[in-house]
Amino acid sequence: MIERRMTRQIAVGGLAVGGGAPVSVQSMTKTDTRDVAATVAQIRTLEAAGCEIIRLAVPDEEAALALGTIRKQVTMPMIADIHFDYRLALEAIRQGVAGLRLNPGNIGAEWKVREVVTAAKERGIPIRIGVNAGSLEKHLLEEYGHPTPEAIVESAQGHIRILEDLDFRDIKVSLKASNVMMTVNAYRLFSSRYDYPLHIGITETGPLFPGAVKSAVGLGILLAEGIGDTMRVSLTAPPEEEVRTAYEILRAVGIRQRGAEIVSCPTCGRCQVDLRPVAEEVARVLRSVEKPITVAVMGCVVNGPGEAREADFGIAGGKGMALLFKKGEVVKKIPEDRMLAELVELINGD
Repeated sequence: MIERRMTRQIAVGGLAVGGGAPVSVQSMTKTDTRDVAATVAQIRTLEAAGCEIIRLAVPDEEAALALGTIRKQVTMPMIADIHFDYRLALEAIRQGVAGLRLNPGNIGAEWKVREVVTAAKERGIPIRIGVNAGSLEKHLLEEYGHPTPEAIVESAQGHIRILEDLDFRDIKVSLKASNVMMTVNAYRLFSSRYDYPLHIGITETGPLFPGAVKSAVGLGILLAEGIGDTMRVSLTAPPEEEVRTAYEILRAVGIRQRGAEIVSCPTCGRCQVDLRPVAEEVARVLRSVEKPITVAVMGCVVNGPGEAREADFGIAGGKGMALLFKKGEVVKKIPEDRMLAELVELINGD
């Protein structure tokens, strides 16, 4: 049983983050925010995949003004991603976003930061400080020579100090690098010093396969240590794949269950059925299932029946045939060419 590290709780829209609330899953739109129709369509796709918080890039005033129109067409809490220009943050707040991703040290004069903080306080909007190893301050790179966990945490401390000096503590923090263990150690160090809720992620991980592996390793370590209140898997892939990968990571460490878990045989010389296309099609067909269920797709007589019995639903293939299971009991014996259809029918009829 994982013991979560207790952090302060903040609210992102109506969603609680930190303080023992479930680890929430978020993503970021990959559309041009100024293209309202495309952005709304992508957010709705993400919502169907289980995304709970969505972040949008706000590079200019046109994008900031589009936020209000987008917000009226979606239900998911929206985070405005702001860099350098305090006026974009103020406009995003006016447009009704649920949160800001903004590093106050990059905004400029104190009065600019104060205006943003005042507006955020009035609307009850939290601010995420997002430190990235690729954009550390020059003085930290001079001091440490290159990005390190200590440099990343020190950068975060500087931004936190600015907000705390303005009596603002509705904060969450991320400390990301593309290097897995640098990221893990930065979060560990920060967690030993602060109780602000943490947005965890490994940044710039690459395409789907290598990115999912790096994310699973890094985020799995952190989650297993009780670190993390909300998470994003960053992939060079469609954003819904980020969400699906996040839920698989949460499922693997036993924190949250959503959708179908496919337990499938890797196949070997004992396998007497063409199992791979069946497993792939089962995963595809069940992608829209939200209820947490376990489905076993097995292809040999050694481990197959046992795995299928332990799953909610399962098939255990043999030579030209398979046994169909439900809740540990054999439902019937079916021909190989009916495995997929019979399994899906059984699940849908439950």
